[in-house]
Amino acid sequence: MKKRVFYPYFFVVLLTQACAQSVDQTIQTPLEELISAELIIGNLNIPWGFDVGTDGSILFTEKSGGLFHFKDGKKMTIKGLPEIKVVGQGGLMDVKAHPNFNKNHWIYLTYSSPEGEGRGANTAVMRAKLDGNELTDQEVLYKASPNSSKPYHFGSRLAFDDQGYLYFSVGDRGSRDENPQDITRDGGKIYRIHDDGRIPRDNPFVNKNGAKTAIFSYGHRNPQGMVKHPFTGEIWVHEHGPRGGDELNVIKKGKNFGWPVITYGINYSGTKITDETERPNMQQPLYYWVPSIAPSGLEIISSDKYPDWKGNVLAGSLAFQYLERLVLKGNKVTYREKLLDGMGRVRSINQGPDGYIYVGIEGKGIYKLIPK
Repeated sequence: MKKRVFYPYFFVVLLTQACAQSVDQTIQTPLEELISAELIIGNLNIPWGFDVGTDGSILFTEKSGGLFHFKDGKKMTIKGLPEIKVVGQGGLMDVKAHPNFNKNHWIYLTYSSPEGEGRGANTAVMRAKLDGNELTDQEVLYKASPNSSKPYHFGSRLAFDDQGYLYFSVGDRGSRDENPQDITRDGGKIYRIHDDGRIPRDNPFVNKNGAKTAIFSYGHRNPQGMVKHPFTGEIWVHEHGPRGGDELNVIKKGKNFGWPVITYGINYSGTKITDETERPNMQQPLYYWVPSIAPSGLEIISSDKYPDWKGNVLAGSLAFQYLERLVLKGNKVTYREKLLDGMGRVRSINQGPDGYIYVGIEGKGIYKLIPK
């Protein structure tokens, strides 16, 4: 197995006059220990999502439409996938094993599906049982509609909370003026369902006429990081902003996170989206990035393997090709650090049952971070 050894180091946060968050660079002492990044699974293109099992095996997806099970040093192709429309940012995306997978063998997938109303595709969530190298008992639990021919903003992360509810994200599908602020439309939302697809009775919009009753929060752009906080049980997400304004958010039931009415970003052309960065009835991000790092993959460390990092947030950067560590005091980011700088586009992150952090890097593979 290949190893890359690096010294963690700190960097100064670049601030802009328009919108910036000051970060205290003095409260933390730089780590002294070396960390090795050990390549566990190599020769991968876009390992969009993965989940590490209690037996050390890894279920992972390739965005191009492949699902694989890596066990005992061997990569096995899983058969029986649904029809997947691979286009732009869409394809086979996240994978998550049920919290009781060892008993029920359920796994959950998100993918861009052409099924249903309209041309193109939209995000679907399905579950199936993993039987050897084949998926059986397939059930589509949710399919966002209508389909769109736009090739971006599928969202697609998955997370279970402590009560067993399944959360997933669907991006605004490039229709920012139609979808995120309208609870009768899919897109730009975080959803919550039971593990079998049923809608929880206490979801915030179950009694709203015409509402998509699976919606848990709205006003999102394109969330590609989602994790249950290991100490509070809350669901945390980060999402892509436009040019600037990537956000880290703590999801609240029924709340509006503002996109595109409020944002710290601007259009890619440099023009303004809005003059507003806050409104009384809209949630502020816990943290935002200017310039954008293009975040993908999110983890909050609870492992004793990294005692100095416990409670820290890890976020992958596609744009700048590094893993970012965020130190928080309360719910305020006080320190930022680059890891794996220049290794490639960090797409996915997970803390395994063994306590180690695993990182999926595009064009390379899945690495295990080992402190020494």
